[in-house]
Amino acid sequence: MNRTNKFLTLILALVASVAITSCVQDDDYTVPTSLGNEENEALTKMLANSTEVDLAYVKELYVEDGSSTVPFYVENDIYVKGYVSSSDKSGNFFKEFYLQDAPSDPTGALKIILEQVDTYNQYNQGREVYINLKGLYIGEERVGNGIITIGGGTEFDQYGGTVTRLNTNQIRTNLLRSDVTEAITPLSVSFSSITNEHVGVFVQVDGVEFADNLAGERYFDAVQVYDTQRAMQACEGFDYTEMALETSSFATFKEHLLPTGNGSIKAIVNKTFDGSTIILALNDVADVDMNGTRCSLLDINDFTVTFEEDFENFNGFTAEGWTNVNISGTSTDWFVSGFNNNDYARISAFNSNNSEADVWLVTPAINLSANSSKILTFDLEIAYSTGIHLSAYISTDFTGDPTTATWEPLNAPIPNGPSSGFGGLQPIGTIDVSSYSGDVFIGFFYEGSDPTQTTRYHIDNLKVLSN
Repeated sequence: MNRTNKFLTLILALVASVAITSCVQDDDYTVPTSLGNEENEALTKMLANSTEVDLAYVKELYVEDGSSTVPFYVENDIYVKGYVSSSDKSGNFFKEFYLQDAPSDPTGALKIILEQVDTYNQYNQGREVYINLKGLYIGEERVGNGIITIGGGTEFDQYGGTVTRLNTNQIRTNLLRSDVTEAITPLSVSFSSITNEHVGVFVQVDGVEFADNLAGERYFDAVQVYDTQRAMQACEGFDYTEMALETSSFATFKEHLLPTGNGSIKAIVNKTFDGSTIILALNDVADVDMNGTRCSLLDINDFTVTFEEDFENFNGFTAEGWTNVNISGTSTDWFVSGFNNNDYARISAFNSNNSEADVWLVTPAINLSANSSKILTFDLEIAYSTGIHLSAYISTDFTGDPTTATWEPLNAPIPNGPSSGFGGLQPIGTIDVSSYSGDVFIGFFYEGSDPTQTTRYHIDNLKVLSN
């Protein structure tokens, strides 16, 4: 071989080695900070010629009516933007990722299924991703699991239709990254406040520990094949609230011992395979920090009832010393309603034609003694949620007009609730009011607007306990 051929062979070998190296997707290589010309051009073209829609709109395109399930085929030039919340770097997710609608304080997320592993190399957590929805399908990966998913095709059986994974061509043309990667701030929630609306969202739960009987166990049970669920608990007053952490048999941390202390966990809200139960799933075991002292439940026998209202045999707000006032001057107000032999205070701006419906419901004076522990509890049912439009406050100077009183917000973890149907009465934990004494007033403030802010609320079983 002459010198020219040897030189050409060497150059070709070097080019080939560079090409092969640049195509490898492995965590030995950092996530690219810049995008290829093809992806940049496709994103620029889509932004110029398509209409942006939000995640809530995308979810509404798929309607599962209980008798048939047909994925929705997108024919129009629309796109949705979001931020990657999940990561498959540890092997706990497979050929999927979640996209939430904001890097902080998200209101929801979508699932994307695709024929690609190690997606974290391309769709890393926090990456801003634009999905060109034209030509894709919106539905469920498994009939009835309740997780709205973006797919590239469909399958049908006797139970209905489901979406299938995006193929490699669709990944290239429809999943378009920007060069922005945001820090994802976990949404602070409690076990009792997590609903279907949180599926796919990166959350943080504090005051958490694994169940008492799991000391010495590992994240994954070797006798199981696919997934292991480990019970977690949090002390919320007199009872535990519980939720399971699910770990895949492919997770790199599956053999780690479960921590035995109390602390926090950051994870993705997910569902079991059949969609029947909400669980949490880790992106990484580093998101578990449980080194504190385990929590202890309060003993109900240590407390006496200072104030109680269950709205049974209720004689009306005025007669019972409550204040019910719409400070917007419109018609929406609180009223006592009932279902299945149970009464409660109810409000909603739905069908009111009130563009402003700011309504206070204030308790009678509740006298609290000094130098004692005092807690507030109440049950709340949420229905047909359009967002969180209720908040709870406490005042020591209320005299009948809520607009002139000083109100301090209470740490009441009011959740979003279901966007359709009723969520059932749920306890809103225990709220510490020990720092207050003398006459206090608990105020519930509803901020409604028909037709956009119409969440329905039922308040029941309000108690103030002291010891």
